[in-house]
Amino acid sequence: MPMFVDTSPPGQCIFCRLIAGEIPAARVFEDAQTIAFMDLGQVTPGHVLVASKRHAPTLYELSPEEAGAVMATAQRVAVAVRAAFDPPGLTLLQANGALGGQTVGHFHLHVVPRYEGDGISFTWPRQEPGPDVLNAYAERMRQAWGQTPG
Repeated sequence: MPMFVDTSPPGQCIFCRLIAGEIPAARVFEDAQTIAFMDLGQVTPGHVLVASKRHAPTLYELSPEEAGAVMATAQRVAVAVRAAFDPPGLTLLQANGALGGQTVGHFHLHVVPRYEGDGISFTWPRQEPGPDVLNAYAERMRQAWGQTPG
């Protein structure tokens, strides 16, 4: 995806300003917890951003209710994108932190219609560590989460 760097002054989040109506946006949908608007840098026609209204820098700071509301709005946006643009595929993307590819420090999802030859590609080095390692990873996560298998 093309890189956008938020150059807003500290304490003036570009998405918070957009939500407050201080800067223009092509709004698609809005409710009490979320907003959906056209991405200025259209990766493909119909590329929409869905953001939490409350400022939360990453997924880690969202409440479970906000996370659910954002996903529900993203699903509604995806249905509208399909009806309006008829893409043969769709990518839902969410990035956290600079290393994760996040360029705006306000939680948001990208709803990106996909078309043959659109030039978008996602590749990563697939590794297959085997069941023992996978089970050890799962145990680490359960312990961090305070869960036991059930």
